[in-house]
Amino acid sequence: MKRFLPLLLAVMLAAIPAAAQKNKNKKNPQPDNSADSAMPPTNDNQKIDTVISQMLAAWQVGAVDEMHKYYAEDVCVVSGAWEQPIFGWDAYSKAYTTQRSRIQGGQLDRTNTLIKVVDASTAWATYQWQYVVAVDGQPQDIRGHTTLVFTKQADVWVIALNHTSLVSDTPVKLAAPPSVAPVPMGQTPAPPQ
Repeated sequence: MKRFLPLLLAVMLAAIPAAAQKNKNKKNPQPDNSADSAMPPTNDNQKIDTVISQMLAAWQVGAVDEMHKYYAEDVCVVSGAWEQPIFGWDAYSKAYTTQRSRIQGGQLDRTNTLIKVVDASTAWATYQWQYVVAVDGQPQDIRGHTTLVFTKQADVWVIALNHTSLVSDTPVKLAAPPSVAPVPMGQTPAPPQ
C-alpha cells in the first residue's frame, strides 16, 4: 500500500495542472483531440511491461480482484515450492489468498526484465525479483526468477503461464571429495588396492 500512496499523490498532482490548462482552454477554444491522441502509442513490449507492473502491484497488496484482470481464466501457475502446478484462475486465487494470509508487509523489487513478443498473440517475459517480507512473523529475504507466457485475448495481453523459481542464498554444504594424492607428471598412478 505504501507504493500506491506516492503513485496516487503523483497522479493527483499531475491532474492539477491539467485541470488548470483545461479551464484556460475554455477561454480559447481549440479543436477537441481525444485523450488517446495525447499519449504516444505503446508497443506490445511496453503493454506487457505495464501488465507485469500492475499485476505485481496488486499481488503485493493482496488485491485478488485487481490481479484477476491480468490472468487468463485457464492460467497454469508453477510455484517455487515443491508442489503440483495449479490450473485455472479460481484455484490460483484460492492458493494465493491462503499464502497471502501468512504475509505481513513486504516489498517486491523486479529487475532484469526481458520481454519477447513471439507473434501477434503470444509473448513471454522473464525477470528476477527480491521480496523482503515477514512470513508468519519471521523476516525473510526471498529471491527468485519468474517466467510469464502471455496470450492476447480481445487485444489485451493476459498471463497464461506463470512459472516461478526460488533462488536460495544459503550455501549448500557438499561432502568433501575423497582425498587423492597428486601424481607427478610423467608417472602412471598406482592402481587402487
